[in-house]
Amino acid sequence: MADDKTRDKASTLLRLHQAPELLTVVNVWDVISARTVAAVDGTTALATASHSIAATYGYDDGENIPVDLMLEMAGRIAASTDLPVTADLEGGYGDPAETVRRAIGLGIVGANIEDQMRPLAEAAGNVEKIMKAAEQEGVDFVLNARTDAFVKGRDRDQGEVLADAVERGKAFLEAGAPVVFVPARLDEAQVSTLVEAFGPQRLTMIGIPGVPSLARLQELGVARVSYGPMSQNVALTALQELVEDVHRGGGVPSTMRILN
Repeated sequence: MADDKTRDKASTLLRLHQAPELLTVVNVWDVISARTVAAVDGTTALATASHSIAATYGYDDGENIPVDLMLEMAGRIAASTDLPVTADLEGGYGDPAETVRRAIGLGIVGANIEDQMRPLAEAAGNVEKIMKAAEQEGVDFVLNARTDAFVKGRDRDQGEVLADAVERGKAFLEAGAPVVFVPARLDEAQVSTLVEAFGPQRLTMIGIPGVPSLARLQELGVARVSYGPMSQNVALTALQELVEDVHRGGGVPSTMRILN
């Protein structure tokens, strides 16, 4: 059974998703990135990025990292902050419900779990098992049930892909997930279709270039926008640019902040 602090964080995270204000989470991958993001005014929750954590340990994305390492880092991040933390746990590493149960024990109060386009009954069954495990732990766990309809459907008719995303997302909501994650470069019409199908504050998205503005997504009723591995890429770009400038005879930029 989760402790009071974890239960309170879970309830806070759920309220942040249900509020009409759009929740934005810039993803983190280790303790220093978590503390850096958490220190910025306006940050109300943290989200890990599985791709970024895997890269930190030298693994490719796609459940190549051992689950124990992924959970260790997620737990370290959760322990480093008073903010609620949701973790990207890929497809659940072979046992989604047990992986989520372990994550809750480390203070994690939400998670992305990919459906990987498994048969719908199996994917919805995993959602139901996860939510039952969370209930047994006594937390209002924010399962961000991810459908890979668009990720795996790039070569298909996009109208059919959207219909698949709607069908799968509705099934996940019926199985108990509070929100559904549809990662894709969605246009306004697609976002509107998904929000209408799921209900307001039930759709979460990734903030990649080409999607509607954050202000417009809030108007449309989107619950949350996250940034996946792009935040780490931004940080690594800055590091590479420093190296390039040093090679040109320059050095540390005057805009550098002392953050640790």
